[in-house]
Amino acid sequence: MTEPIPQPAGPGDRPPPARFAYDAHTWKEIAHLLTNLPVSLVGFVYTVTALSVGVGLTVTVIGLPLLALGLAGARQFGRFERARARAMLGVRVDEPSPLPWRRSGGFWPGLWQAVKDPVGWRTCLYTLIRMPWGVVTFTVSLTGLFVLWPVLAFVVRAMADVDRAMVRGLLSPSDELEKRIAELESDRGVVVDTAAADLRRIERDLHDGAQARLVNLAMGLGLAREKLLEDPDAAASMVEEAHGEVKLALQELRDLARGIHPAVLTDRGLDAALSSVAARCTVPVAVTVDLEERPAPAIEGIAYFTVSELLQNVSKHSRARSASVEAWRSENRLFLQVRDDGVGGASLDGGTGMKGLAERLGAVDGLFVVDSPEGGPTTVTAELPWRDRSGTPAGKAPGKGASARGRR
Repeated sequence: MTEPIPQPAGPGDRPPPARFAYDAHTWKEIAHLLTNLPVSLVGFVYTVTALSVGVGLTVTVIGLPLLALGLAGARQFGRFERARARAMLGVRVDEPSPLPWRRSGGFWPGLWQAVKDPVGWRTCLYTLIRMPWGVVTFTVSLTGLFVLWPVLAFVVRAMADVDRAMVRGLLSPSDELEKRIAELESDRGVVVDTAAADLRRIERDLHDGAQARLVNLAMGLGLAREKLLEDPDAAASMVEEAHGEVKLALQELRDLARGIHPAVLTDRGLDAALSSVAARCTVPVAVTVDLEERPAPAIEGIAYFTVSELLQNVSKHSRARSASVEAWRSENRLFLQVRDDGVGGASLDGGTGMKGLAERLGAVDGLFVVDSPEGGPTTVTAELPWRDRSGTPAGKAPGKGASARGRR
């Protein structure tokens, strides 16, 4: 009896394709740990050389410049390490603010700022610590590829977490201070641009409005003076026209002054000023102001112009039948809320001045929240820091006890 000839195995009998035991993320961590040694060696040699030469020559005129240059190079090494950790470890660390060379006030103050740079010094500390750690991670990872394969993933993860902690602790910006500096620099630019735009608007309004009207008034009075003896009736008519021009010019100057800082806000406070703005709105507006005392003039002015701009948007774009304005204080914040029952669809990039308002409030540590779904209603909440009339921040104070989100 002949034995059956063996048949090749079918697709269902084949073993699964060979593959690596670890996923891509683990292999990235292994690669990062293996490259720690050469990278740490370069950083260690650079730091020791730069600090030795710079500190050793501080008794000469070139010592401080060399030390500042070495710290600047350490900053670049820190940037490289943040990029390496971002690519291989998934660590997201913000870049520190650059040194403020333009605001240093000269060569020597700028040089001293570079020498005191905390980012550069922390990077130098990072490179010194990383040298022995790089030897450990390289040795353990390379050996573990051959003798620790079953548990290597856990060992690698533990060492990679130490690397992540080092990057976050030594290569990140200086806590909240660096972030705060960057925010203040951006806010200062917004304030400067806003002030320049306001000055251009005032100049344009004066040139095109009251100034042109006063020029016509002067010309009219000059002609009336020439005709005073020849044609008294014509002169009287011209004086009457000039009188009307004077009234119009005064009204334009009042409107311009209201746009700069309304007298009612200075004299009677935010309640009366917001009621005055609401009275000029084309939509019926209910105003509720719950403030036991007045804030600082600057905060009061920002609050007034914010509500004024929002009510102008209600008049022009909302197609609403009614609106409301509320102002209240909660602890050390001033809240403003403007609602309307219009068509909605307002947004910060909608071209209705919302973005400019958000930037202005952000420049003074304020918040600006727009809730305007299509079809309405629209609720805009503005939050400002409360400062008393002396200009200092206030502490706890009684209020409605509601936050901006709670009142929305």
